[in-house]
Formats: sequence, C-alpha cells, structure tokens
Amino acid sequence: MLELDGSLGEGGGQMVRTALALSALTGLPFHMERIRAGRPRPGLKAQYLQAIKALQAICGAQVSPVATGTAELTFEPSPVQAGQYFFDIGTAGSISLLLQALIPPLLFAPGPTTLRLRGGTCGKWQPPVEYTQHVMLPYLQDFATIRLSIERRGYFPKGGGAVTVKIEPHFASWKEAASLPPYAISVAAMPGRISGIAFASDSLAERRVAERMAEAARKELKDGGGPVQISTDYDPAYNPGAGIVLWAEGHQSRLGADALGERGKPAETVGREAAQRLNRALASGAPLDEHMADQLIPYLALRPGSRMCFPSPTGHLESNIEMTEQFLPVRFESAGNAVQVQLIRV
Repeated sequence: MLELDGSLGEGGGQMVRTALALSALTGLPFHMERIRAGRPRPGLKAQYLQAIKALQAICGAQVSPVATGTAELTFEPSPVQAGQYFFDIGTAGSISLLLQALIPPLLFAPGPTTLRLRGGTCGKWQPPVEYTQHVMLPYLQDFATIRLSIERRGYFPKGGGAVTVKIEPHFASWKEAASLPPYAISVAAMPGRISGIAFASDSLAERRVAERMAEAARKELKDGGGPVQISTDYDPAYNPGAGIVLWAEGHQSRLGADALGERGKPAETVGREAAQRLNRALASGAPLDEHMADQLIPYLALRPGSRMCFPSPTGHLESNIEMTEQFLPVRFESAGNAVQVQLIRV
C-alpha cells in the first residue's frame, strides 16, 4: 500500500482527486494522511466524498470511514467495471472536477461506460464543463472515444446541471497505451481558428446576456490572427447564471480560457475577461494554458517520452506530478517551463 502525504505540492484537493483516479487505474491501494493540509479548512470536503463514493461503485473499492473534515483516507480498489452509472453531486458541486477522478480509470474499463451526472456545470475555482468538453477531451481521444453532452446547465448555488459522458475504450489496459506515440506538446500554438460558447440561463435571454458576452469577446479577439466563431446558448436553470468559454485550436494544441458571470458584473466585462485571458495565453508562446497543463500530467505519464511546455508551473501541476510518480513507473524531468516523461521501471 502506498503511503501518501496530502500536504505535498499545493496541499489541496488535487492530490486527493489524482490519487483516487490513479489508484483505480492501476489497482494500487493507498493511505493518505494530512489531506488538504495547505487549506484554511483541512480535510475532505463534500465534493471529494462524492468522488470516493463514485469510484467505490465503479471499482468496488474498500474505503476507510470518511466524512467532511476527515484528514486521512485508505482506498483499496478492485478491478474497474464498465456499465451505466448515475451520480448526483448535489447542489452546484463541480461535474468537471468529479470527471478528473473518474475518466482515467474508465479509459481502460473492459467495455463502454455511460456516466449520467448531476451537479454544477460552472462556478468559481473549477473548469466549466464546456472547457472539459472542448479543450480537455480532444487530448484524450487516442485512449478512448469520449462523447460529452450537456442536457442542462447548473449554476451556483442550486446547481442541478445534467451531463452525460460516454466512454468507449481503445485499449484493454493502461499498459497497452504505452504503444501510442508520445505527446509532443511543445510548439507554440498558432491558432487556425478561435471558437467559443457564451451561455446563460433562459431568464437572462431578454437582456441578451449571452450575445453581449460574445460580442465583447469578439471585439477583444479581433487581432488574434484567426477567424473567431462564438455561439450563444440559453437553457432553463434553477437559478440565474452565465459564463463564456473560449478556445484556440492549433495544429497539435488547444488553449482555453473562461469567465463567469456574477451579479452586478456587466456581460461585456465577462466577455472581455475571457478574451483577455486567451490573448495572454496565446502571447505566452506556450502550446497550453496553465490549467490544461495541470490536467494533462497523468495522461502524459501513460505515453513515455511525452514532452509538454507550459506558461508557468502551478501548485496543481506540482501536485499532479507528485501523485503520478507515486502510482506510475515514470519520472518527470523538468527544464524551465517544460517537462518530459521518462520510463523508469517496467
């Protein structure tokens, strides 16, 4: 059993999500102490309990007693089972963050899996589901065919969003995926086009909130070097909410940016914020935005020899490297704003 220290890296919840994902993937049990020791309120939060519960169902794991605030966890997985699953996170708990724990093991399940998830589709300190859909998942299509659809958006505080994810694995095990060519995400993104979606609850349609976000973003991106296509969407929601997600597609890379609507914040400001973030990511010369670099670390490790450049290291990136090296037979070699994956044992 691996003995893990949850205070390493940025000492937050990313350590927990990545450990759960890689434990279910590899079958290696772990015991983690000092969970979220770097946070004002240490220990497990409700969203991590949901990830534990979901993976218990997917891989029949044995888990030590846990509750909100628990500072240590023992997780002993059994083989992952494909199938159809429904998980309700409750209120506006993040669907995207839950998927960070569920997708890695399900990429190599013994058959297709369908996830029906309820919770929040966007919110503070979490990637919107649209970012996961249009920026993250395209990097994983060599491992499996993944389709994500949004039936209903869920905004803070009531949530209630509905998302379906279908995963059809291409490999019988994660070890077989090593036959894939390494990731080579090291060339600055030269976008052939910039795309996006501005979305809002239908209660904001009369005020043209989505259109105003999209128009402001287009104006800010007009010198971005490629065509800009931003769609708009309204749908019913349990409470008002809005946001915008943008992404730039290069030859071998995608960069994303987003901004969230808030009470009293003009829609035009939201659109400009997202566009300015994407402009900065493009100007950095890196092929990835910093959040995408964080999330890709475990997947790079499945394809030894992979190389990735990023704008600047973050606490989440350091946490993911720490956890990934514990579970997989690799070492990350860092040089400036780049990492390369080396196979160290078979």
